[in-house]
Amino acid sequence: MSLEIITPGLATTVQDRGRFGYYRYGIPQGGSMDQYSSALANRLVGNTPDDAVLECTYLGPKLTTDAPAVIAVTGAPVDVLVNGEPAQQNARIELQAGDELSFGVIRGGTKFFIAVAGGIDVPVALGSRSTYPIGRIGGVEGRALAAGDALPVGEAREQTLPRLDRVPDDLLPSYEKQVEVRVMTGLYDHKLTEEGLRNLLGAEWTLTPVADRMGLRFDGPGAPWRDEPQPFGAGQDPSNITDAGYPVGSIQIPGGTQPIVLHYDAVSGGGYAQACTVISADMDLFARMSPGTRVRFVPVTMEQALEARAERRARLDRVWS
Repeated sequence: MSLEIITPGLATTVQDRGRFGYYRYGIPQGGSMDQYSSALANRLVGNTPDDAVLECTYLGPKLTTDAPAVIAVTGAPVDVLVNGEPAQQNARIELQAGDELSFGVIRGGTKFFIAVAGGIDVPVALGSRSTYPIGRIGGVEGRALAAGDALPVGEAREQTLPRLDRVPDDLLPSYEKQVEVRVMTGLYDHKLTEEGLRNLLGAEWTLTPVADRMGLRFDGPGAPWRDEPQPFGAGQDPSNITDAGYPVGSIQIPGGTQPIVLHYDAVSGGGYAQACTVISADMDLFARMSPGTRVRFVPVTMEQALEARAERRARLDRVWS
């Protein structure tokens, strides 16, 4: 069976858990920006955590199916419509051949996810079906969906369909306008002035519209760098360094003005200093933010970061139990 795209939405792509093992070659991990919401969708339709879904940004697609299908829509709150009639989000939905699935306008965050039983069965590229548009890798020809695309769907695993047909309220993510994001300082936080470090970790920052799968820019009081002689090979700005690798979730502050959080499609290295890094347990939060969301970056220890990761793992285990 296949899903036919009538209109593609703003930036709908095929994503899964990501492409691992190639970061050292400059190929980012990619994958769903909100891994938790993606997992919820897959679980509802009886998929595995590795199956590919559609990641929708702001405006979702309009599509039809050529055979009966079981789907689920999770993530950012949005009106779900089947043949123009309301359907429930965060719940299993059964489509008949020829049914039309469409969406209203999201009411929070930026990303929602569509899973179909059997998974989106595009070819695997470097171990993943995730779309990396900059490198033209994965998904459908390495690009966002377009009108007329026909997405193949794998064979559904009926025997694994969970008894639960909707997500319990206590497992749903929240979409707040004020968010705390936990970070670990380093590698170059020592290059910030005292004021810069105090502002970065103590002030409130506002998400700007300059945000995508590569990175998100925040506006606020600024976080100036120390005015010191630059090392050989670095740029002239105090925020420059001799090229180094970028951890996933690293925060740069070009010119000491607007912090940029690097997300799953960001480059793996370059010449900007990383003042701190978002812990892995909080990376999903950025898909749940919309422009204007106010953020505080809260420093934590390695032990606290590992504890948060274990808590996130336990929550995911509840989804798959």
